[in-house]
Amino acid sequence: MTNPAQFISQVRAEAAKIVWPTRREVVTTTIMVFVMAALFSMFFFLVDLLIRWGVTTVLTAVG
Repeated sequence: MTNPAQFISQVRAEAAKIVWPTRREVVTTTIMVFVMAALFSMFFFLVDLLIRWGVTTVLTAVG
């Protein structure tokens, strides 16, 4: 087990290795997330419509 001084030293050494993303990278990935969320929401909306149409057709034919 390390003593508190060694632990703090190791934490500082690891924190020095952190590379923060640039503003451009953050903006780009944020836009990509919004685009993908929009695409997935449209996809699941269309799948939901297809399933609803199928279930309604089957229930109307049976009932």
